[in-house]
Amino acid sequence: MRANRLREIWSSGGAAVNGWLAIPNGFSAETMAHQGWDTLTIDMQHGVIDYQAMVGMLQAVSTTPTVPIVRVPWLEPASLMKALDAGAYGVICPMINTREDAQKLVEWTHYAPRGSRSFGPVRALLYGGADYPQHANDTIVTFAMIETAKALDNLDAIMSVEGLDAVYIGPSDLSLALGCRPVFDDVDPPVQQAIDHILARAKAHGLVAGVHNGDPAVALSRIAKGFQFVTVGSDARLMAAGAQAALTRMRGGAAPASAPAPASNSSASY
Repeated sequence: MRANRLREIWSSGGAAVNGWLAIPNGFSAETMAHQGWDTLTIDMQHGVIDYQAMVGMLQAVSTTPTVPIVRVPWLEPASLMKALDAGAYGVICPMINTREDAQKLVEWTHYAPRGSRSFGPVRALLYGGADYPQHANDTIVTFAMIETAKALDNLDAIMSVEGLDAVYIGPSDLSLALGCRPVFDDVDPPVQQAIDHILARAKAHGLVAGVHNGDPAVALSRIAKGFQFVTVGSDARLMAAGAQAALTRMRGGAAPASAPAPASNSSASY
C-alpha cells in the first residue's frame, strides 16, 4: 500500500503544513497541490463542495506527493466511509464531544475486527494499491475535532479511545463555545488557555495535535509549541489575498499615460 507521508512526518518528529480546499474544482486543487503542501484538506463541512467535486479534487491532488485529507460534514458512517473509499488518506471529523463520539469515529473508519467500516474501496484501491484492504487500518489517519465546551469537559475520555490518531482544534467554534470572538489566530485568553490545555493532554495521550490558523507566523509559533499539524489559509482566501495585493499595487502606482507600449514581438508571457 502507498505509504502515508503524514505518518512519516510525524514519526520523524516533524510538523505537517496543511492547506485547505474550499473551491469545488479539480484544477484549483491540482494547482494548490503542486505548490508543495504536505497535506491538503477538502472541506465538506462548510462551503460549496459536493461529493462528486470532492472525488475530482482527490484525483487532482493525487498528481503530486501531497497527502489528501477530507473534513467530513458530520459524525455519520456514510460520509466517513465514502470519503475513504474515494481515496482520502485521512479524515477530520467535526464536533467530537464525548468518548462515545470518538469510539464511533474510530469504528466507522476501520475495517473489522477493529471497526465496522463496510468494504468497498473503489478508488482507494487505485490510489493506495491492491493491498489497501490489508493495510488501511494502520495507514489512514483519523482526526477528532475539539471545538466545544463539552469536548473540553470530556477531553481525556475522548483522547483515551484506542485507534484515534490526532485531534484538530477549530479555534473559531471553540471561541464561540467559550463566549469569545470567533477568530483563528489572535484568540482571547480563555481560548488560548484551552488550546494550550488540549495540546498538553494530546501529548500526554500520545496523540498528535493539529490546529487551524489564518497566518503563517501564528502557525509557526504553534509548531514551536508542539503542534504537528497546522493549517495555513485556504485556496479561496489565498486567491483573494493575492488579487487584493495586485490590485492595491495597481491602484496606487499605475504607469503614466505616456509610457511606451511594448514591442509587438515582446517575449513577455501572461
